[in-house]
Amino acid sequence: TVPVIDDLNLQVEVGEFLSLMGPSGSGKSTLLNLIGLLDQPNSGEIYFDGQNLTKLKSDEQAFLRNHEFGFVFQGFNLLKRMSILENVALPLLYQGVSRHAACERAKFSLESTGLKDLEARLPNQLSGGQQQRVAIARALVVNPRIILADEPTGNLDTNTAREIMKTFVNLNSKKDITIILVTHEAEIAEYGNRVIKMRDGKIISDEKIN
Repeated sequence: TVPVIDDLNLQVEVGEFLSLMGPSGSGKSTLLNLIGLLDQPNSGEIYFDGQNLTKLKSDEQAFLRNHEFGFVFQGFNLLKRMSILENVALPLLYQGVSRHAACERAKFSLESTGLKDLEARLPNQLSGGQQQRVAIARALVVNPRIILADEPTGNLDTNTAREIMKTFVNLNSKKDITIILVTHEAEIAEYGNRVIKMRDGKIISDEKIN
């Protein structure tokens, strides 16, 4: 048995923009997946808004993932054969929202991320930066309280990465969405207002940024 997260205690406040840094294998992506209920801990407890998530049944966890959390990944994770609009509407369809209502909300979400005129395109017809904006729009469409982003700029050039990070900053400051972002780049981490550095599954530093 190899412990990935070891004796870690972390509290994140509402409205924080937390950057998790560390070398490969430090446990930062695993921690993000545990918070987002994509992985289950072997021991310990995870609380969200006072609720012990580790005590929830699988369907209750799925409900929470689809209503309270928004996920953004390095590889975009868009469905290649579906239009941009359909990709963004998909989480709402899983919630049971009607197709018409889901598409209307998806259009608004795409417009808010600067993709108003690209609704009918397929993912492979977009640049990497545009695809990541689609992924952000998909995360936003459920009106999440927290966004979990795992290396969201890892596949992007420097200028595009900066634009994506400005989008996250605006979401955090204007919509008060809590953001937890994993990165190995110091420049990207500094967009947050708190930076935690990890090594070997432990927190080695925790710094507030004004």
